[in-house]
Amino acid sequence: MTLLNRRTLVTGLLASSALTTHLASAASQAGQPAPAASPAPQPKFDFDDVLRRAKDLASAPFDAAIAPLPEALNKLDFDAWRDIRFRPDKAFLNSPGSQFRLQLFHLGHLYKRPVTINTIRDGIPTPIPFTTSLFDYGRTKPEKPIPVNLGFAGFRLHYPLNSPRVYDEVIAFLGASYFRFLGRDQHYGISARALAIGAGGEEEEFPFFREFWIDSPEVNADRITIFGLLDSPSTTGAYRFDLFPGVETAMEVSTVLYPRKAGVRFGLAPLTSMFFLGENDRRFNEDFRPELHDSDGLLIHSATGEWIWRPLRNPTKPVISSFFDRDVRGFGLLQRDREFDHYQDLDLAYERRPSYFVEPRESWGEGHVDLVELPTEHEANDNIVAFFTPKDSPEANKPFSYAYRLVSSLNLTRLSPNGRALNTYQTTAAALGSAEAPAPGTRRFIIDFTGGDLPFYATDPGSVEVVPSTSQGKIVRSFLVPNPHVRGFRAAFDVQLDGGQSADLRAFLRRGSQALTETWTYPWRPD
Repeated sequence: MTLLNRRTLVTGLLASSALTTHLASAASQAGQPAPAASPAPQPKFDFDDVLRRAKDLASAPFDAAIAPLPEALNKLDFDAWRDIRFRPDKAFLNSPGSQFRLQLFHLGHLYKRPVTINTIRDGIPTPIPFTTSLFDYGRTKPEKPIPVNLGFAGFRLHYPLNSPRVYDEVIAFLGASYFRFLGRDQHYGISARALAIGAGGEEEEFPFFREFWIDSPEVNADRITIFGLLDSPSTTGAYRFDLFPGVETAMEVSTVLYPRKAGVRFGLAPLTSMFFLGENDRRFNEDFRPELHDSDGLLIHSATGEWIWRPLRNPTKPVISSFFDRDVRGFGLLQRDREFDHYQDLDLAYERRPSYFVEPRESWGEGHVDLVELPTEHEANDNIVAFFTPKDSPEANKPFSYAYRLVSSLNLTRLSPNGRALNTYQTTAAALGSAEAPAPGTRRFIIDFTGGDLPFYATDPGSVEVVPSTSQGKIVRSFLVPNPHVRGFRAAFDVQLDGGQSADLRAFLRRGSQALTETWTYPWRPD
């Protein structure tokens, strides 16, 4: 309920009280009993209530204490924990006409911190009590009774996403502030977080949700609202998530943070993904599967309107890349490669992993989109993080608000109107027919561009040119040829760097003064 609505309510209550007093006085004078006063209506739970709780929590010392789990749950491995399943017939929000079903996750394995989960009905929040009858423990049968106040690890919502008659999982909140959601025909891969603090640094914090409130949707509603209370040593936060399931499921996020201290590096709208193997990074090449990644690039829509594509890597050491901007229009981690032949994984369906794209719903001011790439030797590790860092850290004890829209999609080609980079390769300069031996420190980069007006210009390739540049060293040569397999062009250029140097490379296609593609960018340091 908004502040204006609360004032209206208070004004109405005062008027009602005055009218009741007047009637009581008149009835007394007439010798009649006064009419009974109607009970005051209870205010409905809304985002203002979460704001107050976050503000009160920020004024108290941070409490990191977690009640120890029973040993039987504490020692569960992943498979044993996953064997504990919520009983679908016990799902909440299952009133007639509801399109959503609420299921809960059991504590155990990595998930040791309980979170309070409430449902809201007619504006009244009610916590869900833990009971073992909600779960099927399968082969994981604890020898001792589980405490009745155990709590839950998180929750998920189901919705008729892929079939009108089947309730599919559409979103899950599980662990710290992580959440994942899906659109139609999508397969889980990338994750989102409510907030990143010090990501990529040695003192990274992982804020977590202490409590959720899920509002019971109206009959046949195709949206649902979730409130969350966040906590960490550096800040508390009030969150509102409005979920719109569909072919491209969208989430509108509204946030107010209450920092406990100054100078904290907040990462807004963080996305977490995995990049292990790709055509541009083949260091781990013993796997029969050619590529293994949940996302293959970072896409940024700058305030100037330029679209920037940065292919992801599995680096040999942690790397943080920053893209400075004022009022960035959007950024996201995308999975552009949708060819099964490029993955050859029958079970994990990497070609169906969704792309997530963030669009601020208001000005975020000056700052930078940060990309953190961590080395990994296994596809099970999330090693990619992208987020927006404000130039000025929020002040201590002063509310800091922001809002954004997050979409999950299998095809975001509509975002960038021009051509886009599809494939990135690199090799030695002599590997593709160079007559002369490459100079030391020379590398060839090859980019396939597709989409936009490129099919139109493929019939006149001489009118198109590749424009490469480097922040260090020099571009030795470049060339461009049509590529009918992507209905576009293949661009290549050789860059030479002196030993110990590193460079930021950029390239795009143009015709005359008209840019035909987004800008491809890549950091490179000769090994």
